[in-house]
Amino acid sequence: MATKALIIPAAGSGSRMRKEVPKPFLTLRGQTILERTLSVFMPLGSLRQVIVATSGEFAAGARDIMEAVLPDDVAGEAVIGGAERQHSIRNALERTADVDLVLVHDAVRPFVKLAHVEACCRAASETGAALLGIPAKDTMKRVDDRHIVRETPRRSSMWQAQTPQVFRKSLLVKAYERAAQDRFTGTDDASLVERLGEAVKVVEGDRMNMKLTYPLDLQMAELIIDNIQNQD
Repeated sequence: MATKALIIPAAGSGSRMRKEVPKPFLTLRGQTILERTLSVFMPLGSLRQVIVATSGEFAAGARDIMEAVLPDDVAGEAVIGGAERQHSIRNALERTADVDLVLVHDAVRPFVKLAHVEACCRAASETGAALLGIPAKDTMKRVDDRHIVRETPRRSSMWQAQTPQVFRKSLLVKAYERAAQDRFTGTDDASLVERLGEAVKVVEGDRMNMKLTYPLDLQMAELIIDNIQNQD
């Protein structure tokens, strides 16, 4: 089985949540979002390392959470994030061990399913790069700088990208090196790999794998947790 390292970017501010604490360190029903997210990945086979990229102020908190969640055979490390998400992940990527696959997952997606993570890893082992995604349910419009509609893409070809995004380590390192050389900033890690002309496989996930961004998302997350606990 392919060995794996997990990178968790957790350096984002809580401004859109209207909170002073970064989103990953907010508490949901007694656990931080980061703790809930990390816990999903702990049963993943051949996981060797977890690296959390966060601000210097919260690095100690990230280490404490990893110490509580990670088993003895999974190494944990907190690195200081950069000005942009891409810089944070590059800092973390430079610290990854000698593994086959690197997974990048948003700290604020605590409801991803392990089965979908495993499917994404299998796809990346075959193709070199894969990500979770869901089919677009709304009609999408391509607009210009004046917000005038220029195109309506076929909805059947539009997918909403999620995380994790999984890559052969050598491919992701090459993609980041090229992006730095070209001073290119992408919207996600897959976009850096796409620039190399490499195929990226989309593995269908589900809408539970939501990114907690706004205050309403926290309320929805609490309802999801309550529903899961009631089912148990």
